[in-house]
Amino acid sequence: MIDAHRTEAIVRQRYAAGAKERVDNLCCSVEYESEYLKVIPQEVIERDYGCGDPSPYLFEGEAVLDLGSGTGKICFIAAQIVGAKGKVIGVDMTDEMLDVARRNAPIVAERIGYANVEFCKGRIQDLALDLELLDRQLKAHPITNAASFLAADELAEELRVKHPLVASDSVDVVVSSCVLNLVESKSKRQLFEEIFRVLKKGGRAVICDIVSDEEVPEEMQNDPDLWSGCISGALTEESFLAAFERAGFYGIQILKRDAQPWRTVQGIEFRSVTVEAFKGKQGECFERNQAVIYRGPFKEVLDDDGHRMERGKRYAVCDKTYNLYKKSPIAPSLSSSIRSSRYRSIRPNHSIVRVPHCGIQKKARAGITT
Repeated sequence: MIDAHRTEAIVRQRYAAGAKERVDNLCCSVEYESEYLKVIPQEVIERDYGCGDPSPYLFEGEAVLDLGSGTGKICFIAAQIVGAKGKVIGVDMTDEMLDVARRNAPIVAERIGYANVEFCKGRIQDLALDLELLDRQLKAHPITNAASFLAADELAEELRVKHPLVASDSVDVVVSSCVLNLVESKSKRQLFEEIFRVLKKGGRAVICDIVSDEEVPEEMQNDPDLWSGCISGALTEESFLAAFERAGFYGIQILKRDAQPWRTVQGIEFRSVTVEAFKGKQGECFERNQAVIYRGPFKEVLDDDGHRMERGKRYAVCDKTYNLYKKSPIAPSLSSSIRSSRYRSIRPNHSIVRVPHCGIQKKARAGITT
């Protein structure tokens, strides 16, 4: 398999070329809301590459982080959605892409009437390290021998702690479009953990990426063109969803899945999906005399904490679980008979109900209230 440093160099080289002139078929064709494109310079639009649009899932006033922001199209669309009270940060590792984005940021700001976008240089699997700050430090203290090489590694770690590029628990939404697959395989777990780290509790990720319907064989992973072309680094659909769960996310759902594959290589289908995942189920369980009834339509459901509930039965839950059920993504689906789990709270009574995996007992009485 291509080693990590070579993988990153291949990706950087290909996207550096894509920043200078349009490269066709680098990724999928994506439809964007035309109203938002009117203020964005054509240079940005032509040299943007992605496989989906996360912007419809953003809201006014949010702080948004765009991973692999490229020439900045998603950032400039997001800037208009979140408004003057919101904030957008784009992170990219390619100087040429950053140059295009930064050159056009003042133009977009003037056209929309406010400046709420900044672009930073960093690796999306290492969002704590500010590469431009590291560059400045290394110019002052260049690497000339083994000792200075080791000192540079220590310096990088110090910068991550004292001057993080993106601080922990600092953004409402992390978005991306067709960049997670470009990160080499051994760093993908760290990538999802970094997305989780920078989100506020209650925040969410909205990620558009290419996934495969089968494991990508090693010979394809060794092909530099397929890797930098958003093919060889794709996770399977199942592995993609599992990566969010492993990082600690809950409420993971597929918002959009292309019915037709973007490409089929060696019989393996590669298609775009958009996934939303939430941060916020961490914490202790406390008893607050609360319980729920799952009303259907399914016979049985299993939530992300292992609570298994059968239709029509009462289940006592801890305060953490009860509050999760009242928030997105569960609460908005309560009125839908197709998508959803429907819950109502019930008042305590004298029958004992044991909560799976919480280790507490609850009293519940008949009489259901909303």
